[in-house]
Formats: sequence, structure tokens, C-alpha cells
Amino acid sequence: MTEEIAHNIYRIGVPLTGNPLKELNSYFIRGKDRDLLIDTGFRNQECFDVLTGELKKLGSDIARRNVLLTHMHADHSGMADLVAGEERKIYISEKDRSYMQNFMRGQMRRWQEDRYTKEGMPHELVLDVFNTNPSRQQAMKSLDSRFTALNDGDHIEVGEYRLEAIYTEGHTPGSMIFYIRDKQIMFTGDHVLFDITPNITIWPYVDDSLGSYLENLQRVRNFDVKLALPGHRKTGDYRGRIDTLSGHHAERLAEALAIVSADPGSCGYDIAGRMKWKIRADSWETFPKVQKWFALGECLSHLDHLIRTGEIKKKAENGIWRYYAV
Repeated sequence: MTEEIAHNIYRIGVPLTGNPLKELNSYFIRGKDRDLLIDTGFRNQECFDVLTGELKKLGSDIARRNVLLTHMHADHSGMADLVAGEERKIYISEKDRSYMQNFMRGQMRRWQEDRYTKEGMPHELVLDVFNTNPSRQQAMKSLDSRFTALNDGDHIEVGEYRLEAIYTEGHTPGSMIFYIRDKQIMFTGDHVLFDITPNITIWPYVDDSLGSYLENLQRVRNFDVKLALPGHRKTGDYRGRIDTLSGHHAERLAEALAIVSADPGSCGYDIAGRMKWKIRADSWETFPKVQKWFALGECLSHLDHLIRTGEIKKKAENGIWRYYAV
């Protein structure tokens, strides 16, 4: 489950049993007087046993271990407070730290319930997802004083390495990737994945999360990267994959626009049901409930972008948003 991928940098595979992502890539960097662990896995016993067991094999002492989070999602942050030293730090972007606090206070749930219901998702299904989504059940419940905010351009030094924080809003509002410039190593988090496509969804206070994601793909495209270290699955050609991801979303936008043009007045839930998804389900009706939630969020990020670019518009009709081509 653990491999050394560069001098004093190790990849630990943390299982995400029952999740389509299958596994999280957690990265351990051994330093001189401090160590650094990048991302942790869900907050459950299996993830905890595997991660701490592999760290023990590496001779890692929790008392000298800082934790760095690429973003707020529970499969990356769920155990941060359990595997960081009591006197150490847990680094996360300023924006994602704020969003995590809002989630814990219930503010995000109220916004999501209102938005998804207005987009046509049955209210009882919205509530069911809230109660059954594993990522909600396996997340941290509170933040403590160890959580330290990072901003674009900040640096973290550990051993022979200097990591530069690069802000990449899109996958989450405060997603970050981390660059070791002299070694041309990039920890890409979920901003750039190679075997699967990062989920881009809607967020409160973000008008166009897909637009931000696409802009940030291009912003980081020309970094010289010999080794890309993603949050899930395998690595690959960094620039080539960015170009593929940009092309994928161009196709998705064209697909969403074609559906709206062919059936004006459709709600977001129905539009998502007509889009093509790589999932084992015979129809939209047989989609797993949680996957319907992710699919609708992805669909809405594309509809928001089409509104921003002036290609479609939406109208509230009897409490439901309806979409029309311009």
C-alpha cells in the first residue's frame, strides 16, 4: 500500500471502500525535525487503521507530523485532526477552512436544500441524500486551533522540499495544488486527475464554479511538471491531461446546451437525467441516490456557466427554475 515515489516522499494508498473513487493517495514527506502528511481519507476505522499502520511502518512519529489538505472534501480531510500532532499544524486554504466551518454550522445544508429543490430534485430525495451520503457521515465535526490558513503563493518547507501553494478554485472554492519548483513535482489534489474526471459542482457565493475551474486549469497548465501526484488513481501527462479535461467540459457544455435547446423549459433535474454519465445504471430512475446528487451538481455547474456566457437563461416558474436557450 506504500511506495517511495521520490526521495523521502511516499504514497500511501488509503482505501475508500464502497466509494467509486476506490482509494485516496495520501502523501508522506519525511523532514529533518518535522514531517508532512498530505490528505488523509474518510473518518472511519478502516481508513484510520490503514493510514496509521502505514505511517508506523515508515517510522513516523505523530508528535512531529503536520498535515496539509489539498481541499475540504471528507475523503481528503476526514482524519486530519486525528493524525496531526497535538502541537503541530493542519494547513488548508483560507476559503476552504471558512466553507468547512459553514458546513459544520449547518449553513451549507440550508443553501443546498433550497437550491437542489428549486432545480426540480424531489425534496424527499434531497433529505434522503443528506442522511445517507457517506461523505457527510465520515467528515470532521469541528475545527480546532491547529487549522492554519494558506493563501495563494504561500510556502511550506519540509526537509529538502519547499512546497508552493497555488490557488485553484473549481473542485472546491478553496482547492489548492502544491508545487515543488526545483524538482518539478506537483501535488494536484483533485484539480487534475488522470483516470477519472474531477467533479465540478455548484457552491454558495460562487457564481460560476466551472468557469473558475477552467480558468485555473489554464492558469497552471504551463508549469513544468515531471511528476504529477494526484489525489486518486494513477499519474500521467500533466499538460496533456489538462487539455483533455478542458475538451471534456467543452463537450459537456455543448451537450447541456443541446438539451435545453431541444426541450425549453426543462428543470435542472430533468436536464441532468438526459445527460450521458459513465455509471452502471439502466436509466435516470435507477441511478444511485447519491450519484444523482453529484450528477445534478455537475449539470448545474455547466448550466451556470452557460448563463454566464449568455447562451441560456433561467426563469422561476411555480418555485422551480426552468431553462431556455437565448
